[in-house]
Amino acid sequence: MSYNLLKGKRGIIFGALDANSIAWKTAERVHEEGGTFVLTNAPIAMRMGQINELAEKTGSQIIPADATSEEDLQNLVEQSMEILGGKIDFVLHSIGMSVNVRKGRAYTDQKYDWTQKGTDVSAMSFHKVMQTLYKADAMSEWGSIVALTYMAAQRVFPDYNDMADNKAYLESVARSFGYFFGRDKKVRVNTISQSPTPTTAGQGVKGFDGFIAYADKMSPLGNATALDCANYTVTLFSDLTKRVTLQNLYNDGGFSNMGVSDAVMEAFVDKQ
Repeated sequence: MSYNLLKGKRGIIFGALDANSIAWKTAERVHEEGGTFVLTNAPIAMRMGQINELAEKTGSQIIPADATSEEDLQNLVEQSMEILGGKIDFVLHSIGMSVNVRKGRAYTDQKYDWTQKGTDVSAMSFHKVMQTLYKADAMSEWGSIVALTYMAAQRVFPDYNDMADNKAYLESVARSFGYFFGRDKKVRVNTISQSPTPTTAGQGVKGFDGFIAYADKMSPLGNATALDCANYTVTLFSDLTKRVTLQNLYNDGGFSNMGVSDAVMEAFVDKQ
């Protein structure tokens, strides 16, 4: 169902790879709610996904950009405002990558140049995106910037590896830069801490199926889907949340406040 929550609003959506992506679902929902946007991803990621299909479906243009490159980001922001016909109202940062995870390197045996690359892509890129927007005065007043995160930023999930550190850094950047964006530009900055979601990137984490099953049994409402996250993001892009900022907002079926659930206890009792 559409409510025209984003009618007339313009934005940039980072990270749509394929139909499993939260960014992909968000783009579809933003389009349904009347928003217009440009799609962007790193050139190598674009070759792996089906972003052209999404662009055609939503009537959007694609601007390739490496989110770790200040030059690429400056070009992205300038072209976006030109294509969309004005300042930016919303931005979704849905980017994350760990070479250590991809290569099966344990947290206790990091290859640090890989760690640094993952931090740059997953967290520092968020600072670079916001700094570029801030310096260009590219955001409309009461605009909204959202990044996607995961609760491993606060709690230990051993197989999540250095991505947990990246997400903790990402959330800190949101708060720190969010202060300046709010004070100087009246722009909101928030992160959404999403349930484990079977995206193409997420499934690369060792034991991810276990993450999903455990979280689902722990959460009184069950895991939030990619579409659930897209719907939540739409509300944060809308004018209904004009004074929500500097928040890490949990969209996880209640998992983040649980100690234990009956379903999890039963699994342990059955094994005794």
